[in-house]
Amino acid sequence: MKSISKIISTALVFAFFANNLLAQKYGHVNTGNILVQIPATKVADDKLKALQDSLVANGQALAKKVQEEYMVFAKAYQEGNVPPVEAQKKQAEFEAKEKELIAMEDNIAAIVANKRDELLSPILEKLEKAINEVGKEGGYTMIFDTSIFNALLFAADAGDVEPLVKTKMGM
Repeated sequence: MKSISKIISTALVFAFFANNLLAQKYGHVNTGNILVQIPATKVADDKLKALQDSLVANGQALAKKVQEEYMVFAKAYQEGNVPPVEAQKKQAEFEAKEKELIAMEDNIAAIVANKRDELLSPILEKLEKAINEVGKEGGYTMIFDTSIFNALLFAADAGDVEPLVKTKMGM
């Protein structure tokens, strides 16, 4: 009798877990597809490009100026018009300027990255909010992002929540 009771209780536990596993609902969405369709993303990209182009142009102008100064110095040095002590000082100056240019390049990358975060954060927050609302309203256990390479290897069209997310975002 105890073995029948064990079998029945084991079967009930298995049925409970199987039912919970089968009741889970999964969805997927390609956030990259949605992001490129949001008009605010285009505006942010245009602002980022303008900022980056401006900063790069300033950096290139400075680099060109340093290069021209170096060419004048190199010509004078080759002609023997620069004493060795002066040449060493100039060489140290050019090395310092080169380091400044490298630092400027890193600074440009940091400025653009910070501006990207500033411009895209509200867009990404709105998208995340829409996905969370779709997930809660639709009873989804999980929603996967298919825009991340190799994160999801198969997704049935039936689980695609992109249209629901777009509707939530007013698209």
